[in-house]
Parts: sequence; structure tokens; C-alpha cells
Amino acid sequence: QVQVLESGGGLVQPGGSLKISCVVSENIFNFNSVNWYRQAPGQERDFVASINVGGRTDYADSVKGRFTISRDGAKNTVFLQMNMLKSEDTAVYFCRANILSRQWWGQGTQVTVSS
Repeated sequence: QVQVLESGGGLVQPGGSLKISCVVSENIFNFNSVNWYRQAPGQERDFVASINVGGRTDYADSVKGRFTISRDGAKNTVFLQMNMLKSEDTAVYFCRANILSRQWWGQGTQVTVSS
């Protein structure tokens, strides 16, 4: 069973930066893509960023230019570097790994942007 574990969330001031991590229990190159989503209270879970097996990245319009997704294959880890954080970035951030229609989710890590 594939396991996905997020970490690195916390409280950060507006304009600050935070880097969160997603560790997958298997070689991340076995997956079509690894993705970040987020869910704010009372909201739906929304796509944030993805990186596919070839290294192509994609971002939601709301985070382009501020967030960067990257990976360390040796550590089976995908990162999300978040800069210029805004209060509206406050959410639980989830990592998803998928192979075609099969997907595995982590439990999420809370990111709170507040002064």
C-alpha cells in the first residue's frame, strides 16, 4: 500500500515563506504525477501544483509566480516552496500521487498565514 506523508506546515506572516514536503513510500518516478492540493475551511479541495514523471510542472493561476514545486528522487520527496504568502493561502495542504486513475492521498498539513 502506497503511503503519502506531508509535513512542514505552520504559522507564517503575510509576505513570508514556507516550504512543505511530501514523502511517498515508493519511488516517485513510478507515478504519473505527484500533486499538491489545498482545502480551506468550508471550501472544496483545489488543485495547487503538480510535477509529472518527466519533470513538467503546472500551477493554479492563484499561485503562479509565488509557489514552486520540485522533487528529490533520491528521497522520494516532493516539495512546495511557497513565497509571498497571503491570508487566502491559509488551508490544509494535501499531497496526491497517482498512476492513471489510481490515487493515494496524504493526511494533509496545515498552513496558516496570519499576522
